[in-house]
Amino acid sequence: MTDIAFTADSRIVVVGLGYVGLPLAVAMAKKLDVVGFDISEERITELKSGFDRTDEIDRERLEASTLTLTTDPSDIKDAAVYIVTVPTPVNKDNSPDLGPVRSSCELLGPLLSKGAIVVFESTVYPGVTEELCGPVLEEKSGLKCGKDFFLGYSPERINPGDREHTVDKITKVIAGQTAEVTDVLAELYGAVTSGGTFAAASIRAAEAAKVIENSQRDINIAFVNEITMIFQKLGISVYDVLEAAGTKWNFLNFTPGLVGGHCIGVDPFYLAERARQINHDPRIILSGRAINDSMADFIAERVCAQLSGSGRILVLGLTFKENCPDLRNTKATDLIQGLRRRGFRVDVHDAAADPVEAKKFYNIDLVPSLDDLDDHSYAAVIGVVSHDAYRAITGAELERLLETGGLIADVKAMWRDIDKSKHLRKWQL
Repeated sequence: MTDIAFTADSRIVVVGLGYVGLPLAVAMAKKLDVVGFDISEERITELKSGFDRTDEIDRERLEASTLTLTTDPSDIKDAAVYIVTVPTPVNKDNSPDLGPVRSSCELLGPLLSKGAIVVFESTVYPGVTEELCGPVLEEKSGLKCGKDFFLGYSPERINPGDREHTVDKITKVIAGQTAEVTDVLAELYGAVTSGGTFAAASIRAAEAAKVIENSQRDINIAFVNEITMIFQKLGISVYDVLEAAGTKWNFLNFTPGLVGGHCIGVDPFYLAERARQINHDPRIILSGRAINDSMADFIAERVCAQLSGSGRILVLGLTFKENCPDLRNTKATDLIQGLRRRGFRVDVHDAAADPVEAKKFYNIDLVPSLDDLDDHSYAAVIGVVSHDAYRAITGAELERLLETGGLIADVKAMWRDIDKSKHLRKWQL
């Protein structure tokens, strides 16, 4: 068997420099020789200038890093370890799109030398690393998987915008094709995180652990969204209910809302696909997804039912989560479409999103500034994403934007205690 090439001085390559790959590469570069590779020339140019559009790494850290950045495959040839952090989205029919993972294997195959380890962090269903990635790498490299090069898996746990659970603090689950590979991954990741490592029983177990982490959250949120729908029809705010129920010591703290993003709104479909492949009907998983995907239209219906005729609505928030510029798979767009289908004109503001990306991906022209909006021009203002900037909005500011009798619609309970004029109305989930 070929010896593993990794040593303390070995070159490490991180493939894909998005929300996951860039923080990992920067953290590893503090102690190791690391090259960050991305196929996007624009992305590499921005990073070299010190700008990270994901807002995960600030300019000071980026400029101080020893990380080498490149789009040239020849710059990453013959590395000891390749860590693949490419996205795993779904297609229009919600089936897994493994295209980026396959493409990364096709790119890396010809670059591999004997003894190399290829580690995947992308979220996949159990079996993808060994059943898809290994064979593609074999084909493109001419080397034998498990003999000439080796596989590993360490699921990403980056939470975009989370400044507490960063990659250098969390526990990293690791799994190697052999015990020796697992030991290498323990050394590699153990050097960059204070949270330590956990060796999963197998690569498939590590893949499964990742995909259920987000599926579990999706199902829990789906329950809260469903009871929200029930309580709305009973004239009860779910936040009043959750506040009371939360006084019990073992009550789980989940809140309602739009479930989008690159993980929670996507990963359950990967698990469901694998279940179907083995002739199992994933009823709970898909029921949860259906409830969460219906939430945007439910909110649109409840808001519009309180408004007469047509008019203008201001939506505050387009990103998939608070205090984060990430627009991937945001369900705020479904809400906007639902409002427009019901005859309302909709303006959108976001305190964190990139206006260029909003236009590029969703054809939405973001309102540049709330200060520039006309007084008393909206029938409703809907707080959709709880950015800190929106939590700080006062009743007087909302009153300026709203028509007499206008509606303050609070999806995320940002304004439960806000002082409002007697001339305005208020609604919350």
